[in-house]
Amino acid sequence: MKDKHMDTQAVATDITSIHSHLLAGETSSVEMLMPEIPADSSPAFSAAWLGARLLGFVPHDAQCIASAWQSQSIRLGVFDAACWPCEPQDFGMTGADAFTAFPTCPQSLGLYAVLPDAGWVARMVELKVPTVQLRFKSDDNMAIGHQVEAAVKAVAGSDTLLFINDHWQHAIDAGAYGVHLGQEDMVDAPLDAIKSAGLRLGLSSHGYAEILKAYAVHPSYLALGAVFPTTLKRMATAPQGLGRLGMYARLMQGQSLVAIGGIDLQQLPAVLRTGVGSAAFVRAVTAADNVPQAIEKLRQYMQ
Repeated sequence: MKDKHMDTQAVATDITSIHSHLLAGETSSVEMLMPEIPADSSPAFSAAWLGARLLGFVPHDAQCIASAWQSQSIRLGVFDAACWPCEPQDFGMTGADAFTAFPTCPQSLGLYAVLPDAGWVARMVELKVPTVQLRFKSDDNMAIGHQVEAAVKAVAGSDTLLFINDHWQHAIDAGAYGVHLGQEDMVDAPLDAIKSAGLRLGLSSHGYAEILKAYAVHPSYLALGAVFPTTLKRMATAPQGLGRLGMYARLMQGQSLVAIGGIDLQQLPAVLRTGVGSAAFVRAVTAADNVPQAIEKLRQYMQ
C-alpha cells in the first residue's frame, strides 16, 4: 500500500467526522488541539492514531486502533477512513486451543447479577437467575471464606452459574464455577492454577488495549464496560458508550461477552442490540424496591 503522500491531518479529520456519531468520547481541550503523534510512524498509522485520539480514545487504545487500521490497509491495499477496523486478524488476535484456553461457559450468560454477599446469591437462585457474581468486599479472610462457601452451597443443585470476584483461592477451595478478575488482578493471580482447577475465568476490560490483553489468556468470558456512568466504583476510564460497545462486540463476535456498568431496564434493549450475549446488573437488582418484579422485567427483556 502506497501511503507516503497521505495528508495525515486531513485523513484524521475524515475519520473523526465519519465516526464521531458513534464513537466520540471525552477528550481534553488540549488534546483536541494537537495530540502528539508517535514518532517515526507511517502516514497510515499516524492518521488513524490522530483520528482515534480526536475521537477521545486514550493513547493505549489509539495505539491498538492505529496498528489494526494499518494492518487492515495493507491487507486491503487501500486506506479507507470509513472502514473502522473490526477484523480479529488485524488486531493480531489468534485462536485458542485446548491447552491455552480456559474452560468454556455459555456464549450467552443471560441475566447476570453482581451481588454483595451470599444471602443475595441465595435469593437469586430462588428467582432462577442464570448467572451471578459474588462481589464480597472485606479484609477479613475468614469472613471471605465463609461467604464463598455459603455462595457455592446456595447454587448447589441449581442451574445458576456462580463466579467469585477476586478471591480465586477461596473459589478453588470451595469448588466454585468460576472466578472474575479485573485487569490489575490478573497480573498477580496464578491463572494456570485457576485453569488447572477447572474453574472458568471472566475478565474485565475497558477499551481495546485491555480487551487484547485479556483475550491473550483466552478467558471463558469477557466483560466490556463501563458502558454508562456508574457511582459504584471509581473508573480510570470514561464510560465507553453504546457505539464503542458495538465495535467491541463486532471484534469479539463468537466470544462470550458481558456488558457492564450503569445498565438499567430502560437501556437494556439498546445494549443487547450491540451483539453482547449478556448484561450485568448491580443496583438495578440490589437497589430495586421490588426485587422479584425487577428480576422478572429484566428477564423478559433478556429473552
